Amino acid sequence: MSAPTCYIFHGEDIIKRDEELHKMRAAMGEDGDLNRSEFDGAVATVPEIVSAVKVLPFLAEKRLVIARGLLSHITRRGAGNAGKKAADRLIAEMPNLPAYARLVLVEDASLRASNRVLKAANKLPSGYVRHFTKPKDLTNWIIARARDDYAQAITPAAASAIASIVNQDLLRAENELHKLVCYVDGERPIDERDVAALCPYVPEADIFKLVDALAQGHGEQALRLVHQSLHDDPRDPGFRLFAMFVRQFRLLLMTRDHIDSGGGAGRDAVAKALGAHPFVAGKLAVQARRYDIRQLETILKRLQRYDQDMKTGRIEPRLALDMLVTSLARQ
Repeated sequence: MSAPTCYIFHGEDIIKRDEELHKMRAAMGEDGDLNRSEFDGAVATVPEIVSAVKVLPFLAEKRLVIARGLLSHITRRGAGNAGKKAADRLIAEMPNLPAYARLVLVEDASLRASNRVLKAANKLPSGYVRHFTKPKDLTNWIIARARDDYAQAITPAAASAIASIVNQDLLRAENELHKLVCYVDGERPIDERDVAALCPYVPEADIFKLVDALAQGHGEQALRLVHQSLHDDPRDPGFRLFAMFVRQFRLLLMTRDHIDSGGGAGRDAVAKALGAHPFVAGKLAVQARRYDIRQLETILKRLQRYDQDMKTGRIEPRLALDMLVTSLARQ
């Protein structure tokens, strides 16, 4: 059976997709650069791309042409008659590519099953379509990625912490994981402390530590954490950290109300009720038990007053944070 000449790679798992592209480039051998072209599909035309892949390879058996975003560009809404003609031309050319051709059409998002070009490629003996679907559970994806691709163990809590900060961004998750793998260098499993030390997870970790310290009446520790956070982010005069306080206590009030209403105090129940990541929901469920509804409502009213005073220039943000932390630790 002859090798495919037209490939369509689409979907949100750009990590696996780019690994496949890397393998295809590597398979071109020493003269690969002489026989490879890459195009921006939003700029290049179908005739240009097809002409490039039909050029006879130089001192090699294959010619590789990669076009990114071509299909989404020519089949998008608003592409009009020009887009239809481009799609028709591509569909007509695909069965006639020479045996040495390797045309790879790459899309960062999943194409609809009704996409004309996708349907045509699926019917071709020389066509190859691969859908790189986005993982449903990013925490498990991180654990498997660490184990299978880096031979590195990572604790579920650490993987969940990474997942909670990357907002379903696989490339960012991969970058954070790679950084952590290099950091521990195979000496031990990656744990939550490593994530807090190396990743932009620190502000989230700090706000949980701050609330813990306040709930336990450890005012000095809470003040140290505030000053350390402000020192680590010199661009923030205090507004960002204050906003994190407000957000955290609002979430705690919602969590406490959910628990008191019989909604369940477990991590998954809180995550579903608040629409929060399970890792964050687990932390909230623990912290919410240290306050009652009246305490949280009083704290939010106090935060509202400080917010008004800061916005009207009556008090500097850093002084407001010091006063806030001191007063909350005493209650």
